[in-house]
Amino acid sequence: MKSIKSLILASVFGLAATVAASAGTLDDVKARGQLICGSNPGLTGFGTPDDQGNWTGFDVDFCRAVAAAVLGDAKKVKFVPLSAKERFTALQSGTIDVLSRNSTWTMSRDSTLGLSFAGVTYYDGQGFLVPTKLGVKSAKELGGATVCVQTGTTTELNLADYFKANKMEYKVVAFEKNEEVLKAYQEGRCDVYSTDQSGLYAEVLKFTTPTDHMVLPEIISKEPLGPVVRQGDAQWFNIVKWTYYALLNAEELGVTTANVDEMKTSANPEIQRLLSIKSKNEDGTEADNDFGKGLGLGPDWAYNAIKQVGNYGEIFDRNLSQLKIARGKNALWRDGGLQYAPPIR
Repeated sequence: MKSIKSLILASVFGLAATVAASAGTLDDVKARGQLICGSNPGLTGFGTPDDQGNWTGFDVDFCRAVAAAVLGDAKKVKFVPLSAKERFTALQSGTIDVLSRNSTWTMSRDSTLGLSFAGVTYYDGQGFLVPTKLGVKSAKELGGATVCVQTGTTTELNLADYFKANKMEYKVVAFEKNEEVLKAYQEGRCDVYSTDQSGLYAEVLKFTTPTDHMVLPEIISKEPLGPVVRQGDAQWFNIVKWTYYALLNAEELGVTTANVDEMKTSANPEIQRLLSIKSKNEDGTEADNDFGKGLGLGPDWAYNAIKQVGNYGEIFDRNLSQLKIARGKNALWRDGGLQYAPPIR
């Protein structure tokens, strides 16, 4: 009996050791001194490098915020350019620490790829771009159209659902790389270009005459986009998730890059908890406002992210105002949008 019990205990502890060994992304990032982020190398407003390798974009800035929270320095990020086809494999293999690349949260990606979405940083939906000369005003007029799309995305499935539901015929022309899709569309090899609507607004700006094209009004899918991590590392999942929530809470509380130092003297309990400011409880005892320790981070985790990168609204405006995209569903909940963060307490 004793030997059987010993074997059972050994198996239990062995399993625990295996789980612990797989849950070390934070330790890896700290030891490396750098966050490795998978990004889109060619989507204006979300992720693009210039000729000197300097990256900008909404998704890019989110990775910088995570680096600031974890390492205290938003510059300690290495960006890895990934195609839609490569992105999940790169995360699964451990090539990157986090994927922040306009990726749609779906059930199959959650349940079969060994990945977890840490929130919806951008609510989007698939749309259609057409040349104005076609005279098309609605997606309902696209029966018989040839549609250019990128492989490895949810686009093709959404197209199939939409055209089937509306009893219309269509033909798909698919390419692995987005630049190939755009080239085919501009050369007239297809009638329509379809992707997330934010992507349509971003890509049309690259055209010689953007006004020769129009985004149709219909949105045919739900595309909740957000950062992705590997399953099995709850600590890292919480770090990425709560960095996002900290940026949202900061906007709601009016804490910005410009005033975050001034806000360190705030008497608002929510701001005190966000910035780990020491305060007193009603009974005179010291309040424990250091919520970073529960993540394995220092007390200045949220301060660093806000100070160095900005709150959610600042990141949105800095990167997406050029696309002339309204906040819409991505406004804070109090302003009629869907962006809503749990409280830090």
